[in-house]
Amino acid sequence: MVKPRLAWNYGDQVGVSRVIPVLAIWRLMKKVCGLRIFLCVLPLLAVAVVGVAQTEAQKNAVAPDALFQTVSALDTKLFDAYNHCDLDTLGAMVSDDLEFYHDKTGLSVGKPIFIEAIKNNICGKVHRELVRGTLEVYPLNGYGAVEIGVHRFTHPGLDDELGQAKFITLWQNKNGVWKVTRVISYDHGPVQK
Repeated sequence: MVKPRLAWNYGDQVGVSRVIPVLAIWRLMKKVCGLRIFLCVLPLLAVAVVGVAQTEAQKNAVAPDALFQTVSALDTKLFDAYNHCDLDTLGAMVSDDLEFYHDKTGLSVGKPIFIEAIKNNICGKVHRELVRGTLEVYPLNGYGAVEIGVHRFTHPGLDDELGQAKFITLWQNKNGVWKVTRVISYDHGPVQK
């Protein structure tokens, strides 16, 4: 019966694989340090390596990226206009061919239909806020960004009516001008208390 050989492959170096047998290292450490000392030192070495890795990760941690900040600011501006019935700002922030998919009302296509729906169904009746910690932003190469999150809706004067939904928004960046082109608003329901 052939005994399996434990080895650690260090990779190819000029086409030749260098292999260092782990058992040989184990035997050497056992002879030099003694088994007890080696087993006591091994966990300390592991802790030191993990500590250095965490320190490096903390050094490399950066503030949220510029795209996240940009889309977050756009979301704030868009829904400030939504909450205050600023139809001019809303109109400037959505594309002419906007597609708005809503799980309760279906598909609406075009800026005029969107603005009319806001005017008739939202203005003075609904207030939207982003649920803190739910915003996600991802780049769409050559297009812009996708925004994903959860938002809550209240009805002014009706404290009992609190709704929540998930959303996906596609933002297109054309020559530095960001506009909403597609929205999916889904999973509408009451907030679980």
